[in-house]
Amino acid sequence: RNQATVVLRENGKTREKTLTMGTLNPQVKAVEYAVRGPIVTKAGDIERGLQQGQKHPFTEVIKANIGDSHAMGQKPITFLRQVVALCSFPELLDSSSFPEDAKQRARRILQGCGGQSLGSYSASQGVDCIRQDVAVYIEQRDKGVPADWDNIYLTTGASDGIVSILKMLVSGQGRSRSGVMIPIPQYPLYSAAISEMEAVQINYYLDEDNCWALDINELHRAYQAAKEHCHPRVICIINPGNPTGQVQSKKCIEEVLHFAYEENLFVMSDEVYQDNVYSPDCQFHSFKKVLYEMGPEYFNTVELASFHSTSKGYSGECGFRGGYMEVLNLDLEVKAQLVKLLSIRLCPPVSGQAAMDVIVNPPLPHEPSYLQFHKEKSAVLGALAEKAQMTEQILNTVPGIKCNPVQGAMYAFPRIFIPPRAVEAAMSLGMSPDMMYCLRLLEETGICLVPGSGFGQREGTYHFRMTILPTTEKLKVLLEKLRDFHIKFLKEYAPLEEPKRSEDDTQEALKQFR
Repeated sequence: RNQATVVLRENGKTREKTLTMGTLNPQVKAVEYAVRGPIVTKAGDIERGLQQGQKHPFTEVIKANIGDSHAMGQKPITFLRQVVALCSFPELLDSSSFPEDAKQRARRILQGCGGQSLGSYSASQGVDCIRQDVAVYIEQRDKGVPADWDNIYLTTGASDGIVSILKMLVSGQGRSRSGVMIPIPQYPLYSAAISEMEAVQINYYLDEDNCWALDINELHRAYQAAKEHCHPRVICIINPGNPTGQVQSKKCIEEVLHFAYEENLFVMSDEVYQDNVYSPDCQFHSFKKVLYEMGPEYFNTVELASFHSTSKGYSGECGFRGGYMEVLNLDLEVKAQLVKLLSIRLCPPVSGQAAMDVIVNPPLPHEPSYLQFHKEKSAVLGALAEKAQMTEQILNTVPGIKCNPVQGAMYAFPRIFIPPRAVEAAMSLGMSPDMMYCLRLLEETGICLVPGSGFGQREGTYHFRMTILPTTEKLKVLLEKLRDFHIKFLKEYAPLEEPKRSEDDTQEALKQFR
């Protein structure tokens, strides 16, 4: 409800509110974040209505809009929760219910905390011993590439680190204003942060016809065009991709790093899905490892910030808000400024730091928790791999939907054919065609997806993003409902065009996953 901006006081005089839409910071107004946008608000309203007995053509809302594993039914990793529980309530260290390897980690973390309590502030960069564990993890992951824990900063999820680095990079006015190169489609955190900071967004388009690969010629095109009106200073890469699910090849990463080296760009590599690689033909390559292998001329000069998080991978611990960034080749005086900037928010949640520690320091083969941990981790990643394949295969049986292979991450980003009459209908309602499509889908089936326009897409193409996180059974229901809705939508707006594929194709694809 809109409250009045003018309030009549008892003495008859009026007093305006200080903060109105007219006085609100215009950069806040400009911010958009599709993952929690109007569709999700509407889904929440419908959900509350269902609980109150309102009638809809469905009995539940299936939320496939956000990468929130636990909300979709994924069980926590036992070992991680044991360590965090021990840190939160140290009296449990005397309990025989907890394994010794969990206790050993909890004691080490608590020794690094002020007053040996998770409730104390940590240093702004994070607890020292956890930063050290992160450095060891990175060194092992990258097969011996050296990692200095002084370059590690613990963050409140990866988002906090990304925003902090962008803040450092934005400066100048007019044609010298900082330009930020981001992939399209992108995760809306980037466009939202760029908008809030009044930086210049430079779009480079991923190649949908080539499994969303990053094309070096497209980087050059975007860079040259942007130089006319801003100063491109940073390039952001999301690998594995969100919302597009692609895994970048080593050759592609080398090309990006060479481009950044030549054009003097700061590189931001969002690697939060590094554990989520499903295609047997793909492998995760960290930007840091590839940079190292390109030789000291590159490794000792290119400024690179890499990000990771507790929220994705196999743990899915979004609520802990744990994460880290590793920042290479930062000017020493600038490094002091980064620490100063981070100190304004005091420190990331220490419980989230503890959760991050378990992810980088999991049970080893000789430790008592290893077998259970390995079983749980494999089960989560195995189920995700199966659901990635199932989603791609079933969507591709639907006429007017084309889905690239979901090589990694947690999402499919299929292209949907929207007939011209439906495009006109959406325009007359003042909304993008894929927004109308997703709203209709929600109202008719209870399925909550995010329209592709919230992530960016090539002009004249339409998509939606859906997570592959629902349980296998719920995902099958979702995909069948989606198929029926799409065919009905096509018949309504393009009745003369016969569907090229049939329900039999969908059922055939589903059989493989029963």
